[in-house]
Amino acid sequence: MGSELRTALKQYFGHDAFREGQEQVIEALLAGRSSLAVFPTGGGKSLCYQLPALLMDGLTLVISPLIALMKDQVEALRAKNIPAARLDSTLSGDEVAQVLGDMRSGRLKLLYIAPERLMSESFMERLSRVKISLLAIDESHCISEWGHNFRPEYLRLAEVARKLQLHPVLALTATATPGVAEDIRRTFRIAPEDHIQTTFLRRNLAIQITPAPVKQRLALLTQKLKEERHFPAIVYVTLQQTAEEVATYLGKAGVHARAYHAGLPDDHRNEVQDAFMSGGVDVIVATIAFGMGIDKADIRSVYHYNLPKSLENYQQEIGRAGRDGQGSHCEMLACADDLVVLQNFVYGDTPTPAALRQVVDHLLRQGHEFDISRYDLAHSTDIRPLVLETVLTYLELDQVLTPLGAFYSGYQVRFVHGEARLLSGHKPDRQEFLRKLFNSGKRGTRWVTLNVDESAAAIGETRERILKALTYLEESGDIECKPTGLRHRFRLCDDATKRDPGAICQRMQTLFAERERKDAGRLERVLELAVDPSCTTRHLLRYFGEEMPSDCGTCGNCRSSQAGSASLEPKVIPQSPVPSITVEHLQRIQELQRQGLAPLRAPRQLARFLCGISSPATSRARLTKHDAFAMLERVPFKQVLEQAESLGG
Repeated sequence: MGSELRTALKQYFGHDAFREGQEQVIEALLAGRSSLAVFPTGGGKSLCYQLPALLMDGLTLVISPLIALMKDQVEALRAKNIPAARLDSTLSGDEVAQVLGDMRSGRLKLLYIAPERLMSESFMERLSRVKISLLAIDESHCISEWGHNFRPEYLRLAEVARKLQLHPVLALTATATPGVAEDIRRTFRIAPEDHIQTTFLRRNLAIQITPAPVKQRLALLTQKLKEERHFPAIVYVTLQQTAEEVATYLGKAGVHARAYHAGLPDDHRNEVQDAFMSGGVDVIVATIAFGMGIDKADIRSVYHYNLPKSLENYQQEIGRAGRDGQGSHCEMLACADDLVVLQNFVYGDTPTPAALRQVVDHLLRQGHEFDISRYDLAHSTDIRPLVLETVLTYLELDQVLTPLGAFYSGYQVRFVHGEARLLSGHKPDRQEFLRKLFNSGKRGTRWVTLNVDESAAAIGETRERILKALTYLEESGDIECKPTGLRHRFRLCDDATKRDPGAICQRMQTLFAERERKDAGRLERVLELAVDPSCTTRHLLRYFGEEMPSDCGTCGNCRSSQAGSASLEPKVIPQSPVPSITVEHLQRIQELQRQGLAPLRAPRQLARFLCGISSPATSRARLTKHDAFAMLERVPFKQVLEQAESLGG
């Protein structure tokens, strides 16, 4: 098989040889065995499913949470005349219809989708009619409940794979610790011998950790960028506001820099990314919203202006430098002031006990089978959507709820060639059905809005017939369909002993407290790396379960040792005195309490607000514009919470 694979590698991708680990993964998949590929960032994970996709009979379905990665990889594959496509929120109705048509006809070899799309009943129905040869799951560490980037929707992928009998499965990640890798293997039933892991060591990366007082950090970064000129460069920051401030300062100092973060309009963010990719911008100052799936081989430096939130994040972010194999510089400007903001986000995610009880009571009152809008429930309970999804996932893991899938309560329909022309193409009885269906909706100037269940009741038809009709018309190119009102179905467990709301809420609080402890522990691991005077590379690799036989010789600590200036004492990471909560602060807090604002009623809600952490309720009430929002963002969350509780907030 080896020579045949190398021939295919050369034919389709122009490479003469595989990178380390790639051939083993591909051979396992072609033999029908699922595999876990743990390769460092830039280690060639995508080829592990792209080449098998061309050698297997059927469609390879690629799950990725990253639109940028989907876009880049699909464009690269099409440039090689490989039939690939993506389905994401940026596509027009015509583009979606084209992709679905190509999927149905068998013209596609690779289709990239986000995990959320598998919650759509209409898309799942389409997939059931397609021969799928391989399921590839990128960023598979998201499936681990105790990983650094848990995404609850990933847990459902295993159930989808079983339901559609998708096999083999390829799980891919760049940042799995041994415990997370074990979670992935167990979930997808991957044999230990098919867990292929290459070294995390990147010898071309020179890692340096520089203690930097908060007031000197911006000038120090500017000096390093101007003097060393390791361009193109990425500067990672924690907050959107910091990205803007740093980019503006660098620009005034003569460094061609732009800010990139999730708060920018999509078109502006895309323009910044394209300018950086094409070489029109030397430095991009970004939150972690930038870089996921970005394939730019010649990044010469990655600076961490703020501490990363975990060593997994740090490993992934520095891995974006030097993918061309050339020497690159990775430097962390370490300041312990950053810990407060990062810890506040960890503690601020935890729901209040009252909110948890509200969620549980609401679900237990719904009946044996029911559906909910997660969006509506998040807003009514003031729990962030991702956190609410975690709550629901915990209830699923505890077998209180069984998920039955997701559906859209409504659709917006636009007639591509006009309603009369659409109807004229069908037999009289079919015309009558479609006419009744469209008349049951709310007509606008361009769109007809349908509530599927209401339409089914009004015209005396089943939901299934309506959905099949809409799917057929969309695939035929006669209509453009936009789903609305995502809802999730559940079944409540029959075991009454599992439906005790008090016991459930206590279990939830324990789980969230454990998550707080683990996430806070990850921040401590970052600080341990920063203060360690020994080989930084060795310390980092040990965290991922890999031992180096000797020091790297290229990190900042090793170079200091070679120069005779190293110290065996831990580094001192500067930290400013924690600001005090003043009398003026207390007066402002009491004033907020007197106003009786509903989104700030509970002490934890008030503490979140004061620490600058938004929530569904504060966002809806536009309280993030309030001058007291983030008033205590540099004060540890626990101190702020204690103060809010003592004042009876």
